[in-house]
Amino acid sequence: MFNILVTDDEQIVIDSLSFIISKNFPDEAKVFTALSGTESLEIVMKENIDIMFTDINMPGLNGLETVSVITKLKPNIVFVILSAFDRFQYAQEAINLGAYKYITKPVNRNVVIETIRGAMQLIQEKQGKLSADRELHKKLDMVSPMIENDFIYACIYNNDKSVDLSSYLDYFNLSDNPWVFCCFEFPNINSENQYSTYLKIHELLNTEHRCLVSSFMMNRIVVFFPIFSANPDYSEVQEQIKKFYTTLSYNISTGIRAGVSTIFSDKTKLQASYSEALSALNKTKADGGLIFSDGSAFTDASANTGNELSKKSGKIEFKNQIISKLTSGDTNGVKSFLELFASELISLDLPADKIKNSFFELIVTANNSTRELNKNFTSDTFDNAFATLSSENDIKLIKEFTQKFLMECTHAVASVKKAEENPIIKKVCAYVEEKLAEDISLETAADFAGVSSFYLSKLFKEEKGETFINYISDKRLEKSRQLLESTELSIKEITAEVGYNDQNYFSRIFKNKYGLSPKEYRKVK
Repeated sequence: MFNILVTDDEQIVIDSLSFIISKNFPDEAKVFTALSGTESLEIVMKENIDIMFTDINMPGLNGLETVSVITKLKPNIVFVILSAFDRFQYAQEAINLGAYKYITKPVNRNVVIETIRGAMQLIQEKQGKLSADRELHKKLDMVSPMIENDFIYACIYNNDKSVDLSSYLDYFNLSDNPWVFCCFEFPNINSENQYSTYLKIHELLNTEHRCLVSSFMMNRIVVFFPIFSANPDYSEVQEQIKKFYTTLSYNISTGIRAGVSTIFSDKTKLQASYSEALSALNKTKADGGLIFSDGSAFTDASANTGNELSKKSGKIEFKNQIISKLTSGDTNGVKSFLELFASELISLDLPADKIKNSFFELIVTANNSTRELNKNFTSDTFDNAFATLSSENDIKLIKEFTQKFLMECTHAVASVKKAEENPIIKKVCAYVEEKLAEDISLETAADFAGVSSFYLSKLFKEEKGETFINYISDKRLEKSRQLLESTELSIKEITAEVGYNDQNYFSRIFKNKYGLSPKEYRKVK
């Protein structure tokens, strides 16, 4: 447990830093706070402080003076200097005093987290707490995937038989196991997402079954799948591989192509078994599927969304809006755009299986988006989605099932966002909701929150990923959309209700946002 002292004469800064620390280091850090350099000295003398954040400009004993005094008393404390000014002389003096980092306000959450982790690491190194066992474990975690990759490459390219492949299997304690090889080809893989996708695939597959997984070769990976049963049955292996395929389709991408070899046990046939898997892969359709070397095939519903629908820009736009609303925790927005999504599908007059596949693709995308934001998200509804959609032909019931799952996703995202939101931003967002029909400026919101407009502008951009003005505009348009759905107010009345004076301007930006004018949107709804 690390003791962290936050010193600043602004309570809002103390609250923000305390929130970030408590949220991201709940079991690793205890937070102490002080409103002045003098108060921080008293705490340092009483508590065993490890890391100290301190502002430079404070009444009485300023930050640099405080650091100078405390360093003489407690030389092992790691100091992080805070300042609203990015001035070289301050930073230079702080570094000369032995400060670890110099951070400008408003504090960036990611910078704070990275700084604390670095400070903790520095303290551990000073105290010699990094054990040899831990270091060895970290090295093995890095080395084993490299050896897996070397083994599979040797299986593919060992034409002269110069490499003893059995030594690799001895290393992984798989010498006595029969196996199959699997080749997977993933769409939309590029240099930017290859490594992160490989790590995710490696984790997913090894959660279910011990496998050796290669790195990406272009857009393909190769998996050595050992069989642990005494009397291996190919049909059982096929069922396991189908689960693999479905897992990857759910969590990585739709449209995966895959081929699987027959069962081998002769180590001299490793290259031949890989060739079988590659041959099976080459027989799969371009839009995805899984083929085994005995000719049997398996196609997950998520791989067959159909080229016809992918060309329908309206459907794609509504789907994108659903995911956008979901990832912002907006339940009403999700419901509204799901209605438009369903209406668009029905209007295309497609076969029932194509419509069901589109709903399933939406469900898979929503699940993946939710898990990116909430790592602990699980859903029985999602686990049963494929079976439910396969057996149900009533589009209305399919839409209701999809909405149920989307609500689970939206609530899971909203819970995370609520827990992570900075208290200043939370306060300002509540203010915006209350004053939406009024003339809201950055200055009035900053006065309400008790911070400078510069501080709020920078903090808002960091926390929300958009400017304060754009946030207000999005909120006003979202409220107008809800009013169009749920009230009989005229367009003119709605324009005033959401804080706009010009109806033509409002109609224009509404159409830019949603692709329909307010009148058109109300007719669809």
